[in-house]
Amino acid sequence: MDICTKGGDVILHQSELDLAQTLDCGQAFRWTETDKGTFTGYFRKTPLTVSQNGDVFTFRNVSEQEFLDIWADYFDLQTDYGEITARLSEDEHLAKACAYAPGIRLLRQDAEECLISFIISQNNNIPRIKGIISRLADIYGGFPTAEELADADEEKLSPLRAGFRTKYLLDCIDKLRTGDVDIPRVRSLPLDEAAKELMKIKGVGIKVAMCTLLFGFHRTEAYPVDVWIRRVNEQFYPNGLPECTRGIEGIAQQYLFHAVRNGVL
Repeated sequence: MDICTKGGDVILHQSELDLAQTLDCGQAFRWTETDKGTFTGYFRKTPLTVSQNGDVFTFRNVSEQEFLDIWADYFDLQTDYGEITARLSEDEHLAKACAYAPGIRLLRQDAEECLISFIISQNNNIPRIKGIISRLADIYGGFPTAEELADADEEKLSPLRAGFRTKYLLDCIDKLRTGDVDIPRVRSLPLDEAAKELMKIKGVGIKVAMCTLLFGFHRTEAYPVDVWIRRVNEQFYPNGLPECTRGIEGIAQQYLFHAVRNGVL
């Protein structure tokens, strides 16, 4: 990892990373492009403005320690995505998808925040998802933990305008706070059992569970299936994904999802 500090900023030289491809591909909902190549967003309550110019990234008003403690992990900078895309490109369809968006990375998000975000995402569009999450953060002075949501009820959450999802959020908060759904336990379980654990929460089906495991727990073998990926599976992989995806099916899903949604596949 090639970094230096300059005038209170951290400068990163990094290949195989594209902010727009990574932050706008549907895995996270707290990022906004404020200028071309510049994004503002958060990890929990920690804000960030980051800009890209080719392979040079400027993390503004960030100390080297904060960068190493939070953002290097968040952007998965320790993983060699060149090696991953080379491996996935053994398959012709994945080769096309990886070539189209080689800068996608799997973010390492907070598990609780990711779970709550994907509960909100159900039968929803991205601008509305972002609006609900933004209003939740405004109420609590940043994205709240389950403990900080202890006072939540339908009245307090009514400004979110989350509709039927409110009762799912309240059940999620209750199960996280009581330990009925235990984040460390989910982290340690085999994938299918981890999904079943998350599906104890009202409104959490297999797609939300798999999205949470992939994006919030970095379970790279998780493979969420929505209408786009179902189309990919039926057209290209009726007998299952190729061997080159084993263990990183979720990363393959990100390239495939982005490609099919944009008409490349």
